[in-house]
Amino acid sequence: MLSKEPKSFRTITSGGKLIGTVKVPGDKSISHRALIFGAIAEGETVIKGLLPAEDPISTASCLRAMGVRISPIDNNQMVKVEGVGLDGLREPDAILNCGNSGTTMRLLLGLLVGCKNRHFVLIGDSSLQRRPMQRVGQPLRLMGGKVNGRSNGNFAPLSVSGQQLHGAVVGTPVASAQVKSAILLAALNAEGSTKVIEPSSSRDHSERMLKGFGANIEISGELGRHITVNPGANLKAQQIVVPGDISSAAFWLVAATLIPNSNITIENVGLNPTRTGILEVMKQIGANYKIFNTKDIAGEPIGDIKVVHTSNLKPFKIDGELMPRLIDEIPILTLAACFCDGVSHINDASELRIKETDRLTVITRQLIKMGANIIEHPDGLTVHGVHKLNGASLDSETDHRIAMTLAIASIIANHESTITGSDASSVSYPAFWEDLERLRT
Repeated sequence: MLSKEPKSFRTITSGGKLIGTVKVPGDKSISHRALIFGAIAEGETVIKGLLPAEDPISTASCLRAMGVRISPIDNNQMVKVEGVGLDGLREPDAILNCGNSGTTMRLLLGLLVGCKNRHFVLIGDSSLQRRPMQRVGQPLRLMGGKVNGRSNGNFAPLSVSGQQLHGAVVGTPVASAQVKSAILLAALNAEGSTKVIEPSSSRDHSERMLKGFGANIEISGELGRHITVNPGANLKAQQIVVPGDISSAAFWLVAATLIPNSNITIENVGLNPTRTGILEVMKQIGANYKIFNTKDIAGEPIGDIKVVHTSNLKPFKIDGELMPRLIDEIPILTLAACFCDGVSHINDASELRIKETDRLTVITRQLIKMGANIIEHPDGLTVHGVHKLNGASLDSETDHRIAMTLAIASIIANHESTITGSDASSVSYPAFWEDLERLRT
């Protein structure tokens, strides 16, 4: 089992099985958006199940610095946001610190460019300062926004001078929910309508939630790729229930599939079709799972997922329009590929190189230490099934999804492993290690 060493370093013995029921934390993407949309609505928004982790806390801290009253975020998971309206954010007295959260920084850029006659400076930790922001800044400039920073506004620290924006037709070069959401936020304060055209459909939480708050949004085109915002509608406070994050559930889905005699039920998982790509891969490999107790809460489909161990898994292929629907699950799916019969292919995944780490390189480097056979390409991975891994000295390299993937890999491995930086999991799943210990028998 787990040692009693400091949280940043853990020793994990191999073997055992995972049995029981688990509720994963609230969806991180929805949590960010609930806070931001609640902040610019009129009235008090109540959020149940908000993820009490580092990234949403960074979003809340920035909003508080601009005059929004937000109740404490803790494990009670009932958060109240007193909205200030579309144009009610005040100029902060200090720099807005986005921590390690790319979602916080990118969505705030869209929120703030239309705050006329106000100035904002955004910064983050060393990792966030290396993540590209031009993909957001460029379309915002097309709408009249002023965003400046290092390398022509590509890297933080970033400064925003609020302007009167105008509507535009914006084609995004990649299917990115963060880029799309930033443009939609800016469009709320623009003169004239704005249309966002995506190359393929990304997560649609912003569109669903903004409609619920009363924004005038129209969705058209093949697979809903055209999103039009007509400004002028005032947002009204809402009651929001945040479903369990399927990206966090992914670790238990794969763990129960790979670890012999395992049987896990994951309750209240968000099943938004723009996020369920992992379930399609589970079908590809022949995993044994079922979805039940399905319902719809606040515009988001939710259900329970039961998954049990499966032998003789088939190799899989991920590319094209499937990739945006499971981009955060690639590290744990890379581990799954190590136990499939044959060769699995992960393509069109270059977006992973600009996450908290270069996830393609990091997951390859760490799993190769354990004996995996992985070939890295510019936009993906080729993974040969090896059917066994060996214990090793591992490092999350500060990435939460790498930390949790290595935890599952260590249980499957033949010998004891150590993980440096295991506490990185707290970014999206603060209770991950406690849940792992409880499920493991």
